[in-house]
Amino acid sequence: MSKEHSGVLRAWESTMRKTQAARKRANNIFGITSMANVTNNDLEDDTDKGVSISGEAYFAEKILPNGDYYTGQWYDNFPDGQGKYLWTDGCMYLGEWHKGKTMGKGRFSWPSGASYEGEFKTGYMDGTGTYIGSNGDNYKGKWVMNMKHGHGILNYSNGDCYDGEWRRGLQEGHGKYQWQNKNYYIGEWKNGVIFGKGIFVWSNGNTYDGYWEDGMPKGNGTYQWPDGSFYVGNWSKDPDEQNGTYYPSESSLAANLEWDPTTVYNELAGCKICVGERVSIMPSQKRLAAWYSSKGGDKPRRMSVDGRVSVGVERPLDKMSLWENDGNSNGLRQVRRDLDCELLGIPHNDANPKFNLGLPLKAPKLEKRQGETISKGHRNYELMLNLQLGIRHSVGRPAPATSFDLKASAFDPKDKIWTRFPREGSKYTPPHQSYEFKWKDYCPVVFRTLRKLFKVDPADYMISICGDNALRELSSPGKSGSFFYLTDDDRYMIKTMKKSEVKMFLRMLSAYYNHVRSFENTLVIKYYGLHCVKLPGTTQKKVRFIIMGNLLRSDYTIHRRFDLKGSSLGRITEKNEFETDNTTILKDLDLNFIFKLQKAWYQEFCWWASVKLGSNMPARVERTIRKPELELQLVGEQTGECYEVIMFFGIIDILQDYDITKKLEHAYKSIHYDPTSISAVDPKQYSKRFRDFIFKVFAEDT
Repeated sequence: MSKEHSGVLRAWESTMRKTQAARKRANNIFGITSMANVTNNDLEDDTDKGVSISGEAYFAEKILPNGDYYTGQWYDNFPDGQGKYLWTDGCMYLGEWHKGKTMGKGRFSWPSGASYEGEFKTGYMDGTGTYIGSNGDNYKGKWVMNMKHGHGILNYSNGDCYDGEWRRGLQEGHGKYQWQNKNYYIGEWKNGVIFGKGIFVWSNGNTYDGYWEDGMPKGNGTYQWPDGSFYVGNWSKDPDEQNGTYYPSESSLAANLEWDPTTVYNELAGCKICVGERVSIMPSQKRLAAWYSSKGGDKPRRMSVDGRVSVGVERPLDKMSLWENDGNSNGLRQVRRDLDCELLGIPHNDANPKFNLGLPLKAPKLEKRQGETISKGHRNYELMLNLQLGIRHSVGRPAPATSFDLKASAFDPKDKIWTRFPREGSKYTPPHQSYEFKWKDYCPVVFRTLRKLFKVDPADYMISICGDNALRELSSPGKSGSFFYLTDDDRYMIKTMKKSEVKMFLRMLSAYYNHVRSFENTLVIKYYGLHCVKLPGTTQKKVRFIIMGNLLRSDYTIHRRFDLKGSSLGRITEKNEFETDNTTILKDLDLNFIFKLQKAWYQEFCWWASVKLGSNMPARVERTIRKPELELQLVGEQTGECYEVIMFFGIIDILQDYDITKKLEHAYKSIHYDPTSISAVDPKQYSKRFRDFIFKVFAEDT
């Protein structure tokens, strides 16, 4: 190694030590983060080595004031060709670059000792590659956007091995899993567990060949011993559903007629699927420091490792802000205000970046947690207590085990249970501090089975809704007049309903149940319970409400929320770009992006899916611009300006009936406006319009 090169490395090591405890780097999911200008003249020890020949790549060594170090081919102010980049936290990439993007073959290593060697695409581990974890896990196979996807072999550090198909980081499809004790399974997998048809072979020669659900035998199957004896029948962990017949072999000395199939479940309980090592930070999340040539006069830029400006992907439990708080909260707020209005180049007027490509996207303000806590003295405090008492009673009430094949009578709207809750308590209800009320459960068997189908643990469900922490009421009701409440853990949302909506839902409950049972990964929202509270007094007011999953529950900070219908009339927020924050619900005409999904996921999305979509999905969005004269244009023109995002999406609000009120609304508005732009239209037209719109704003990422 040359003395000059040794000096460069010593300078880099010195700078890295000084900056190990540096502030978190400013980043933002939808904005351009400003940095202090850095020119080659600012680099320590004049480390911008190499000679530039106009229009040609050249070798360069660069150390930045933040401590990052790059050595390799350089072209047009970007890494291009072979190069090495070292971050101050100890991460390193060595491999091929193209215009500032990790593209081609390369090796990424973590300070923990973990490494990935293989193909990269726009910053992601994508293609064929090998990951070796710090704990000794070794995966070799296919990757898509940092996730195991396709065929791959994972040798776990504990001696287990899986050889088979993967989807979005989990075992799915056909595969073989072998445990260290030589037991093995060959067959179908789903969402990381044994699910479908397959055969399990014990090291002693016993086998089970049949159907599985959630890692256990479920359905028709045969258990066989090495001597030829076998047991065949219907398998279930529920003893009431388990039945079968034992057949001894001719060579067996004695028939084991008292053999208990539950012993198989006990044996399988010890055969755990290894979780494997979790990657602390993905290569696509690493930032390239910003610099520019003092000769070229280029503007400073901050890039992700895939070369896009200001791409922000957060990690759970590591919320990143635009600036680090130095202890002066007033100063922090002032810096953010200046950043929004000046450093980002956004003027102090109401110019709309949806119509002007010259205006960069504004970073949404981060507001406090959504909703108002319902504490004592709140107008709905007593109602919350009633709700929690009723849920605890409904979920905790003993009930016989049921299969997923429900009788038609379970869906009868008349199948409901009224329970009286006196303050002093009763034979079935506890004493409480609220006023006396009556509680109704609609179709209790159906919703208990739905919770089982959605793998909701009854104890966790009650803790979320009925625990010590209060519910939170959203600040204002929706257009329908319904109120919304959130559980403290954000897991469940409770919505008040009109009587007509309840009737509508009960009419479609059977179809809804069959749909979610047939399509486990459906994007349609999950419903867990339908109830009613009858309040005391002369009016005996009834409050009906439904409990559903919170689509946007995440460890990430949600920066932008859209409620999309595919219509244009009135589908824009009244707030301007500078008044919105991360809790603002944006609408169709506020949308200035096209969502791009990786090819395999886009195909799954187009046919619903055999894999789970819509939650924690890495994707890209491309900014679009509407012409001012076409402000009612639903989808603007693509600009080529792309950002990495994490997406959450699903289908909500499916309970609105196209009744006489909606028909009159459509007739009246059709006189004054384009009938196709109105939200309230015939269901078939609504469905087609929504589907056409979705396939315009979702596209395959090529």
